Amino acid sequence: MIRYLGALFAVMLFWSALPALGAEPRELDWPSLIPEGAPVIEPQLAPMHDLSQLSDALAESAPPAPQQAPDAPVEKSLDGQLVKLPGFIVPLEVSEEGRTTEFLLVPYYGACIHVPPPPSNQIVHIFSEMGVRVEDLYQPYWIEGKMQVKASSSELADAGYQMEAEKIYVYELK
Repeated sequence: MIRYLGALFAVMLFWSALPALGAEPRELDWPSLIPEGAPVIEPQLAPMHDLSQLSDALAESAPPAPQQAPDAPVEKSLDGQLVKLPGFIVPLEVSEEGRTTEFLLVPYYGACIHVPPPPSNQIVHIFSEMGVRVEDLYQPYWIEGKMQVKASSSELADAGYQMEAEKIYVYELK
């Protein structure tokens, strides 16, 4: 009887795990990382192109540069979900082989580098064993993995989410 119950339990575990094995990730877009009813904080995307303003910007009397909006609300229902999200990669570290295995995923090119960072609920801190070649960072990627609603902070920006990347592949328009 105990042997029968053990075998039955093993079969039940196997069948319950099947949906997870073939589960398709939930495709997200960036607005879905903002809770319903929360204010949408628009980043200031205007980098300085008029270099005649550079001396004013560097002057001590100049107003401080726009900073990242603090503590943007996150969508808690995403915690633990298998998701895929397209975005651009901002490396936090680069290996000797020229690959980044820890990076920020952001909704637009140049975020955190050329312009102020987006709100923290629009940044995902990614960890990846495979990484991405640094010379390929100009293009968007799909990142798939289990989303964690967990804040992190780096030199470049604060992130409201984290993910261990299971798949990374080039984003192509349909």
